[in-house]
Amino acid sequence: MDTLAAAMPELLAEIRQIASRAPSLRELQQSIVEAIARRLPYYNWTGFYMLDPADPHTLVVGPYVGDPTPHVRIPLNEGICGAAAASGETVVVDDVNADPRYLSCSIGTRSEIVVPIRAHGIVVGEIDIDSHNPAAFSQADRNFLEEVARIVGAWIEHNSAASR
Repeated sequence: MDTLAAAMPELLAEIRQIASRAPSLRELQQSIVEAIARRLPYYNWTGFYMLDPADPHTLVVGPYVGDPTPHVRIPLNEGICGAAAASGETVVVDDVNADPRYLSCSIGTRSEIVVPIRAHGIVVGEIDIDSHNPAAFSQADRNFLEEVARIVGAWIEHNSAASR
């Protein structure tokens, strides 16, 4: 995975380019998950969950690449995704089977990382990655995904300010 980590700066540059021309949040997110899935094969499920504007205590699945998930709506008090959004902190789980918060999506999932996305100083969603490899996520993955979350948050801030 070290050689894949070396590709992350180039992938971040691609994601910044995507963000500079994305016409909508949905298209930005779709392009990001597709780019990540192409370049980081140990990311077996890559997707976004965003807070529901009508119910800010619930995450709603957005664009993703991977097997279908039964968890299309997640309350903030449930799962690793709910924990990350509620705490505003990145959550890395090396062994999902040992974490009682884990909401099973795929029998193959062994580890997960969830990174909150902030816009205007508040958590508005998150990027969620599952891997079939145990302990798949290094500090490089965390740094990479936290930067992806900053890029998406900045896009949201810029585009919500432009529409005011």
